[in-house]
Amino acid sequence: MNLNAFLPPLAQLDWAYFLDVDGTLIDIADTPDSVTVDASLLDLIARLYSESGGAMALVRGRAISDLEKRLSALRLPLAGQHGLERRDAAGRLWMHAAPPAAKCAIKEALAPVLAQHAGLLLEDKGLTLALHYRQAPQLEYFAQRLMKQLAQGADAGLEVQQGKCVAEIKPSGIDKGTAVAEYLGEIPFKGRRAVFIGDDLNDEHGFAEVNKLEGISIKVGKGPSCARYRLPDVAAVRRWLGDALKGEA
Repeated sequence: MNLNAFLPPLAQLDWAYFLDVDGTLIDIADTPDSVTVDASLLDLIARLYSESGGAMALVRGRAISDLEKRLSALRLPLAGQHGLERRDAAGRLWMHAAPPAAKCAIKEALAPVLAQHAGLLLEDKGLTLALHYRQAPQLEYFAQRLMKQLAQGADAGLEVQQGKCVAEIKPSGIDKGTAVAEYLGEIPFKGRRAVFIGDDLNDEHGFAEVNKLEGISIKVGKGPSCARYRLPDVAAVRRWLGDALKGEA
């Protein structure tokens, strides 16, 4: 694929920015706990947030609390757990209910599986359960099938969100696309052209939402996607965003 044929237009500060984090702004880490946000990225985020008039949100699969620990003193709109929790521009926190009894039952069912397969890692994000198999890629089919069976067996309105080396059980009908739609109904995002940048399968919901609105959808890296534009890697994403800030300091 010739990524140059799908490069996005120059970034503008009067757009509304919705950015995935892992694999988009930072390289994917081996485990959730090994994620680090470097000083140059913190500076880029702070400047883009300020110069865009606050019309920037980080939209991530992991919990808001996890990202807050890595953002130092920055306070900005954040959506976590695929939109199940969302902090708006005014600092208010919105939560979508998840069935706790079903989640506990699924965790109990996974316990002997985790004991048997050391390469599997279960991440409890609070509202979702993510089974990672990055350290045991040969278990991909097994992990995906198991999580689908557990979600369907719970009969609690749950679904499996696939990602890079992860199968995640979450409530149905809420995703990164719904989070973007909610933000776009609020100031300072309302009325702006929407930009969504991501790299994973769970970002396709965000791409689809901004496509409906004639926005800018950008897939990072290779692979099939409904995104209309491409950037090759994390470094290219940072450069593209940084170009909007040239001359603004």
